[in-house]
Amino acid sequence: MTAEQGGGATHLRVQRKAADKSWVTLDGVAYRSDQRDEDRRHENNHLDCSRNDRRRQPLSHRGGKRKEAPPAPLLPPQGPAFAGWSMGDVAGVARHHHVPCAFALSLLLFMAVEYTIPMVPSTSLPLDIGFILTKSLHSVLAANLALNTVLAALNTVFVGMQTLYILWTFVVEGRPRPTIAALFMFTCRGILGCSTQLPLPHGFLGSGVDFPVGNVSFFLFFSGHVAGAVIASLDMRRARRRGMAWAFDALNLLQSVRLLASRGHYTIDLAVGVGAGFVFDVLAGKYEESRWKPAGEHRQACCSGRSG
Repeated sequence: MTAEQGGGATHLRVQRKAADKSWVTLDGVAYRSDQRDEDRRHENNHLDCSRNDRRRQPLSHRGGKRKEAPPAPLLPPQGPAFAGWSMGDVAGVARHHHVPCAFALSLLLFMAVEYTIPMVPSTSLPLDIGFILTKSLHSVLAANLALNTVLAALNTVFVGMQTLYILWTFVVEGRPRPTIAALFMFTCRGILGCSTQLPLPHGFLGSGVDFPVGNVSFFLFFSGHVAGAVIASLDMRRARRRGMAWAFDALNLLQSVRLLASRGHYTIDLAVGVGAGFVFDVLAGKYEESRWKPAGEHRQACCSGRSG
């Protein structure tokens, strides 16, 4: 088929190929019509990317070095922030931000407690609120070592559940964040445990079936039992497994009571274990975002070991 435009010498000739692709001859040069459109799209995308790259590039010094932005001034150009505050603003903070206000009051309270509380002498046993609250339970376990062994075995099963879930998310589901968080957490726990070795709590009730199995030595600060359960629970909530998450939280609470009653950990070990679970889960998420691309490319990048 031929076509003439305006009586000129330009001729268009379209030929049908076996794959039903249209070829256009323009001034003696053959183009495939769909390929020509695709080339135009690629060219436009390339120009857009080039513009965006130029916009993102920082100013440079001579020699091609990047010019860093100057540090933020300690005194803002518009003056200190409190200069614009009014009594209504202060009242609005107290009215709408209850949690920070409560923390401010607790700061004043604990400053008064810290500066007046008597220090525990070096010759005395540590004062632990958790040990005081679980004194009766400790007496029951001390009088019934078989019960202590049963509870230790159940606690070991719970630790196995944590380990199995964290490994399952990585090996089976291809989601490495809980495993990375656990690796971060246990590495930091090992460093802190070597840095400060706390004395074994008075009245410690060990068991051969407790984890680590065999009454071997272990780090007291901080509790890996509690931190591992928190990491697993946080991942369960991200995966919308809320029933499993609540079950793990309940078992973690019972585990904490049992560890205090058996004098397996100080209260501070358990409290920091909870915080460590949150902190290392966030750090693992930051690491994951920096190394792998989101959404569809995440699984492929994780399994192949390629960084984004």
